[in-house]
This record gives sequence, C-alpha cells and structure tokens, in this order.
Amino acid sequence: MFQLKSVLFLTALCATACAVQAQTVNVYTYDTFTSDWGAGPKVKTLFEQAHAQCQVNYVSFDSAGTLFNRVRLEGRKTAADVVLGLDNYMLEEARKTGLFAENQVDLNGLALPSDWQDSTFLPYDFGQYAFIYDKTKLQNPPASLKDLVERRDLRVIYQDPRVSSVGRGLVLWMNAVYPAEQVAQAWRTLAQHTVTVGKGWSETYGAFLQGEADLVLSYNTSPLYHLLQEQKDHYAAAEFSEGGVLQIEVAALVANRDNACAGQFLQFLISPAAQKEIALNNVMLPVIQTEIEPHFDALTARQRQTPVLDTLKLSPEQVKRWIHTWQTSLTR
Repeated sequence: MFQLKSVLFLTALCATACAVQAQTVNVYTYDTFTSDWGAGPKVKTLFEQAHAQCQVNYVSFDSAGTLFNRVRLEGRKTAADVVLGLDNYMLEEARKTGLFAENQVDLNGLALPSDWQDSTFLPYDFGQYAFIYDKTKLQNPPASLKDLVERRDLRVIYQDPRVSSVGRGLVLWMNAVYPAEQVAQAWRTLAQHTVTVGKGWSETYGAFLQGEADLVLSYNTSPLYHLLQEQKDHYAAAEFSEGGVLQIEVAALVANRDNACAGQFLQFLISPAAQKEIALNNVMLPVIQTEIEPHFDALTARQRQTPVLDTLKLSPEQVKRWIHTWQTSLTR
C-alpha cells in the first residue's frame, strides 16, 4: 500500500511539474487563419507535436487592420506573445510602436520575389492581389484594372481599406495604375457598380460565392482552393495588363514577453511542414523553396518570375493619404 501511495504521489507530482513547464504562446491573428478550414489549427497541432513543452493559444480578429489596432491599443499590456497577420505595408508603422522585438530566425532559407533582411518581421506566406470570377457566369472578364473600373456591367465587391489589408491592396493598385489627378474619379466610377465594400475578406468572398457579385477582390491563389478542396475548376483570377500588387504576410515577437516557445513558434512557421499547411490552407504561396502540390508549385514558380507593380516601399503616410482620397471620393 505504501508503495502504491508513493507511485501515485510521484505521478501526481510529475503531472504538476509537467503542467508548470508547459508554456503557452498567445498568438494574435486573423479569423481566416484560425478557422476550422484555415492553416492555424494544423500549424498548432504540428508545432505542439514537435515542441511538447509549448502550447499555442490563438486570439483571432476579423481582419489584419483590426488586429493591428488592438495591439496598438493594448500597448505594452498586451497578452500577445506573437502577432501573426501583419503585412509588408504595415511594417514601418508597426516598427514605430516599439512593441516588437528582433527574432533569431535564420533567413537564409527564404525564397521571396524580393530580398528580405528584416530580423523583426518574419514572412510566412505571400501572394498577389487579384479579382476572382466564375468562368461559367462571366465570359468576358476585364483585361485590366481600368477595364474593371470603367465597365459598369460588372458587379464588384472589395474590402474596406481602413481595416482590411486586402482592401488596402486595391488602394495601392489604383494609385499605381492611375495618375494622381484621376484616382478620385476612378473611385467614383467604380462605386457606381460596387455591390458592397465589406469589412473583411471572409464576408466579401462569401457574398461573391453566393452570387452577389461578378468579381471579388482576393488573391490569385484563390482558384487553387476551389480546385483542390472542392474539385471545382470554374473559378479564375483575372489577369490585368498593368501588372499586379504583392502582399507579404509576416509574424513578429512582442517585446519583453520572455517566452522561449514564442521564438520557437516563429522558427517553425518557415519549416517545410508548416509552410505546406500554410500554403494549402491559408491559400497563399510559400516563402521557402519546398514542394507543396503541383498546381501550387507551378504558380509559385511563375509568381517569382512575374514582374509586379512597385508598391513595396511606400510610406504609411502616403498610404493613409490614398485611403483618405478613397473615403472622400465615396462621399461626394
């Protein structure tokens, strides 16, 4: 009996010690990443299997803009250890907050369309903005952004650039294609056949799938989701003659959190195992050279060789001015 009690005591003591040793990584991110069909749950499972001493806790928001605003509002009192979902157009503003710390991730394995040397913000996927349409319903898709804007027979849905990184992508795109003095009128013309400007990607893409619009702003990877997950090949990304705009999504450590598992989570994000899940389930392209799936591999290779519009070095102030122009154009 004494031996049995000793064994039970030691077992309970071990369980308590193991629980104490387990460290939680609070990851602030957006809801499409954490959804049941998103990459988040799968990345969490793989990471916790590889790092038994770590547990991932996701806190999700409806968009990258909302996510960033929450982190700034909480400041140094934030519960986040990692922020996942900002992109290359937010980095200068994010850096100014002083809320993020440098990481120790080896960047030598990155394979992006442009060189990346930032040791604070770590890329985990990338893609090109595109308008998606159903080939069975739209036989003559627009061949350029100007064509999309001027064709009033096209019903369009896009996202609010004040809170959505995808919506902000359209602002960059419009200002890269149109001369400054023509942008406001272009927004007004587009507004005449815009069905809605949604808050986030999920609701707008869902509205498109329900037939509420002919085209929706998303990424050129979106048709791959329908092809691979639903065996539907009738969705396509419109190819515009002016060129496209890239988005690079990043993750970062929150400063002064003293969480070893957070650094390990960042390193894991660019492992082949995590990159495959992120590519297939976040429906974006991998940031390292790794085989994902033949259709993804072909698009990744083509994307790395495709010229894009130069929008990666814009200042936050310039982007804010452009968003203000969008906003005021719609109220006139």
